[in-house]
Amino acid sequence: MTSAGTAPAGEDHGLLALLADGGFHSGESLAARLGISRAAVWKRIGRLAELGLDVERRSGRGYRLAGGIELLEHERILAALGAPTRARLPRLELRGVVGSTNDVLLQALRAHTAGPGVVCLAERQTAGRGRRGRRWNSPFGSNIYLSLAWRFERGVAALEGLSLAIGVAAVRALVACGIEGVGLKWPNDLVAGGAKLGGILIELEGELAGPVDAVIGIGVNVRMPRAGAAVIDQPWTDLETLAGRAVSRNDFAAALIEACYALLPEFAARGFAALRADWQRLDVLAGRAVTVTAGDGGTLAGTAEGVDASGALRLRTAGGLCALSGGEVSVRRAG
Repeated sequence: MTSAGTAPAGEDHGLLALLADGGFHSGESLAARLGISRAAVWKRIGRLAELGLDVERRSGRGYRLAGGIELLEHERILAALGAPTRARLPRLELRGVVGSTNDVLLQALRAHTAGPGVVCLAERQTAGRGRRGRRWNSPFGSNIYLSLAWRFERGVAALEGLSLAIGVAAVRALVACGIEGVGLKWPNDLVAGGAKLGGILIELEGELAGPVDAVIGIGVNVRMPRAGAAVIDQPWTDLETLAGRAVSRNDFAAALIEACYALLPEFAARGFAALRADWQRLDVLAGRAVTVTAGDGGTLAGTAEGVDASGALRLRTAGGLCALSGGEVSVRRAG
């Protein structure tokens, strides 16, 4: 296993590391520890603010990063993996600011500079996206933005239900970190208490009938800052709210990698059908009145009755039971 990546904020990484404890540090002490001038410290503080980080300056006390921050660390993530997964992982990339982690891996696959099994994590995404190109808010050092490349030999048709299967892996990772009460909303959302916690985006490279490389993107809110939350247009939650305590981004990233590495070989061999029962136990829509909105704007109303062996939504309508393999699902308000 090799590791690769860039410092989370380039030359500002050292300053971030010093401020990570959330305490005050004088400009003089920061300059001395970094071997730079106080003016250079001031400039770097300004760059951190541009990343959306809440850097407080108080006369006589210095600077502090309100609430502190936990930066992603190669060694912490690798140490938290089980030995078999650590041995199988070809490369772990930690990036600072990227467009999206999915794009990093898609570009690497096309350039043949990365292969199956590679994992990429970033501190921030400037062009993070969900299904249908929707913007995924990705503030610096707050959440998990993870992408994993995986090869499937049996073509695109064998990948039905992959996003649902990854949802199961994500919930298993959460349980391993002591976080319960998270469910799955078809087709790709992690939810808790009616609010969105995370999402999954699968993008493919390859031939319809031949080997296919899937880039599996997983975004999960860990500690969403207030400034980042201001642009979210739907109910949301994060892991620290659910857990009522601090949640380590490094430990959760390792748990996600572990869970995906355990689940994906099973999915490749047996398909979603082998995981259907696990998914249905986590289904938050089962038995509820829903409206499915198609890409052309058309809608279909009915009662959700779980999913079939391919991962298609089973919808009981006035005209009978139908299976839907795509669309946007919204839950009708009672009454």
